Amino acid sequence: MAGQQFQYDDSGNTFFYFLTSFVGLIVIPATYYLWPRDQNAEQLRLKSLRRVHGRCLWYRLRLMKSQQSIVPTLKKAALLFGWAVFLFLAYKVSKLDREYQEYNPYEVLNLDAGASVAEIKKQYRVLSLKHHPDKGGDEAMFMKLAKAYSALTNEESRKNWETYGNPDGPRVTSFGIALPAWIVDQKNSMLVLLVYGLAFMVILPVVVGTWWYRSIRYSGDQILINTTQLFMHFMYKTPTMNMKRLVMVLTAAFEFDPRSNKEAIIRPTDNIEVPQLIRELGNINVKKKEPPFCYPYSLKARVLLLTHLARMDVSENIEEDQRFVVKKGPALLQEMINVGCQLTMMATSRGGLRAPRLTSIENCMKLSQMVVQGLQEAKSPLLQLPHFEEEHLRYCISKKYKVRTLQDLVGLKDSDRRNMLRFLGDEKYDEVMVVLASFPHINMETKLQVLDDEDSNNITAGSIVTVTVTLTRKRMSEMFEKEENAPLPTEEANTEEQGDAKNKTKVWQNKNKGAKKAAKSKKKKLTKKKPVPQQQAKGDKAKQANGNVAGNEVAASKEEEDDLSDKGSESDEAEGNKDSPSERDEESDKQSDTELDEIAGDDEEEWEALQQSIQRRERALLETKSKVTHPVYSLYFPEEKQEWWWLYIADRKEQTLVSMPNHVCTLKDTEEVELKFPAPSKTGNYQYSVILRSDSFMGLDQVKPLKLEVHEAKAMLDNHPQWDIPETEEEEDDPEDSDGIEESEEDEEDND
Repeated sequence: MAGQQFQYDDSGNTFFYFLTSFVGLIVIPATYYLWPRDQNAEQLRLKSLRRVHGRCLWYRLRLMKSQQSIVPTLKKAALLFGWAVFLFLAYKVSKLDREYQEYNPYEVLNLDAGASVAEIKKQYRVLSLKHHPDKGGDEAMFMKLAKAYSALTNEESRKNWETYGNPDGPRVTSFGIALPAWIVDQKNSMLVLLVYGLAFMVILPVVVGTWWYRSIRYSGDQILINTTQLFMHFMYKTPTMNMKRLVMVLTAAFEFDPRSNKEAIIRPTDNIEVPQLIRELGNINVKKKEPPFCYPYSLKARVLLLTHLARMDVSENIEEDQRFVVKKGPALLQEMINVGCQLTMMATSRGGLRAPRLTSIENCMKLSQMVVQGLQEAKSPLLQLPHFEEEHLRYCISKKYKVRTLQDLVGLKDSDRRNMLRFLGDEKYDEVMVVLASFPHINMETKLQVLDDEDSNNITAGSIVTVTVTLTRKRMSEMFEKEENAPLPTEEANTEEQGDAKNKTKVWQNKNKGAKKAAKSKKKKLTKKKPVPQQQAKGDKAKQANGNVAGNEVAASKEEEDDLSDKGSESDEAEGNKDSPSERDEESDKQSDTELDEIAGDDEEEWEALQQSIQRRERALLETKSKVTHPVYSLYFPEEKQEWWWLYIADRKEQTLVSMPNHVCTLKDTEEVELKFPAPSKTGNYQYSVILRSDSFMGLDQVKPLKLEVHEAKAMLDNHPQWDIPETEEEEDDPEDSDGIEESEEDEEDND
């Protein structure tokens, strides 16, 4: 009788299915994520950046790393080995499928399907004589032949074969477990229990616990929670933080403490080299006994950061430690800015708390620029360019050129620029110009409005103001092209400028100049021909007559009186016709229709603008833009840095933040950023500033004034028009129809 049976795999055949699936689940995703990217593509990218970034430290380190690293080779070897195992198991499984073929007695007897009984008996006789055990044949083969012969000649066996696929009738349904039988063998029970215990009671809890312990120590930006608490403590303690204090707080981060971060290292040679660097740097508040500034790790990190800003050479022993401190700088400063914003929000919402001053947050942004460029605060931004040294700045700041910023250098003529930089050779000068041309030039446009309001341009007290800032990134090379392609002034313009200059020098000619301008303006007004209404023709012509020569006054006045008398009669007739009530009604209807059309058009434009802003927000939430923008030119930063920006609104007078700084990390060509803040509660005029700061370049910050006129909020209406539900047209038509019926009935009665 048929039944079910579960059994382990004694032969090990089904176990290969399990192994093939398990190896495939590991190898396929690992290949997708771990296979080394095309090295040729990276080499081509570096080659394209060589002309501009060839002298940068990060570029040289990247070239050395790509040449010396064997990690990609090891990854490829491991993945190829995994694929080899997977293909071998798949091949093994494909061969195992043949053991489970359907039973066919014709194939056992080497006959074609549908052979006659005589052919079956003849073939069985031949094969049985050949494989009979008494004659030295194979006993198993003989049993197969006998079973096949019985299945084809015996009616009951043939019926079982055709129905169940087996001459012996229905068999027991067996379900194999894809694990070898030795796992449940009593002899191996202790070994299996030991492996299970190690895997699920020791290794798995240790791995999960280690991952959990490490993850809870870091924030979402991979900054230690203890570091965030440290920054919050000192920013609340010191609302106005100067640059020296800021450097001390930054280098006290727990990322530089070997007890909290294994990447930080305290070397035995630090006791010799760090004091030597302290003597070279001068006063860096070594005697400060306030913890954690007095701890060895904090002092070492502070010294290494200050030597980087001073562009001092350090020994090879601590050069790696200096690069580690410098690489951590921008991320830690961004966390410090976030902490300052949180404290500002808490102070404005709760009250009674001390918010950090605007100078403290802006010093964090300045320090980020200084760390990336390796420059001190008071240094010239021209030192960001290659081949520029301190002694070369005297050529730039001379009285002849007065070049102090990158924009001043771009604004010079090519001949003046080359003459000023005569201390550079042709190759070095070309390199400087190529690097300067790659620097960013940002065009910033602002739009002030109140979204989700009837009058978006009217700012009321307490309303949420939205400042939409459109940032467009261009290269400095485009500014060169604009300077070169600027149109030269024409001769007339030159003469006018000369005349203006002369007039400026001669003060007594101001009155004559004003009289001439007035006369010219009168002549222009007289020459312009505008369509004049008939009612005003008399007055206008009279004014023109008064301006003519005295000899022609009488004749002109007579002619005008005759003409005007004729025209006056015509105009009076036209006005009389227009004064009819039907025409006046038509004109009033047309005016009301045009006013309604204008109002409807304005409403449609506002509605479309609102829908577009909503769609932009939805797209911004759904799409994830890459943070890879443009590589920063930094001579002394040890890691490739992308161009990122801070955008915020501030009140310079009160030294406070109006809107929280938005870290713009996706500005590749054009980016639109919305800054929101509540309008002041008191009416009046306010002067704010929209500020754009780079986190990598010095001297490229922009400040744009923002004027805010706050009006009183509208009073809430008890009976708002939107709640006055008008009657439907059907309800309005019904009484008219009924009145018409009654009137018709009355007329009929009168007629009768």
